[in-house]
Amino acid sequence: MVELGRVGKPEVAAFAGKKKLYCIRNVFSTPDSPEEYRDLVDRYWEEVTQQLEKLEIAGKTRKIFYESIYIQGEEALQLLDETNPPAARIVRKRMEEGAVFFPLEKEEIFGPYLDWGRCLGVVATQEVFDQVRGFYTEYENRRFEHIMQVILDNLAEGEAGLLIMRDEDRMKLQFPSEIEVFLVTPPPYDNLVRWLRERMQELNV
Repeated sequence: MVELGRVGKPEVAAFAGKKKLYCIRNVFSTPDSPEEYRDLVDRYWEEVTQQLEKLEIAGKTRKIFYESIYIQGEEALQLLDETNPPAARIVRKRMEEGAVFFPLEKEEIFGPYLDWGRCLGVVATQEVFDQVRGFYTEYENRRFEHIMQVILDNLAEGEAGLLIMRDEDRMKLQFPSEIEVFLVTPPPYDNLVRWLRERMQELNV
């Protein structure tokens, strides 16, 4: 994996002809999120946009892969506009420049995956938890297999792709050595993590 700050102009040639995947941690806020958190999220996406533009000297984004969406076309983009406007702006700009958008999910996998995950949060006995966990793990594995296949099937030699995905999910993907992975990590991300950790500590007091 390549860190953004270590990619300079003299090194760009080293990535020519290789498959490249620019990975952005997917974060978002809602209208009822605390104002402080919404400000942190806005700053995060502002710096993500700046860093991604610098990173694309290694190759313009040609394929875009986005989690949690299985619908296609304009309907998918409208959903993205509603749920994560900053990410939507990044996606739409690159589509206007010729990139192609690929939803990463498959409805018959993603739906049960979410349902079994919700069930894990409400069961009270260990026996039932173990059984539900088994079903959840089955669909989790199927989901990641599908996501990986979508990326492998659509990222061609020499192309650069953009992956927008939760960090804890991305880390479960094992990319082949033929794909050079770049992680976009602006400083505001650490502030977001710190803010969430402090809120959790307050709730546990």
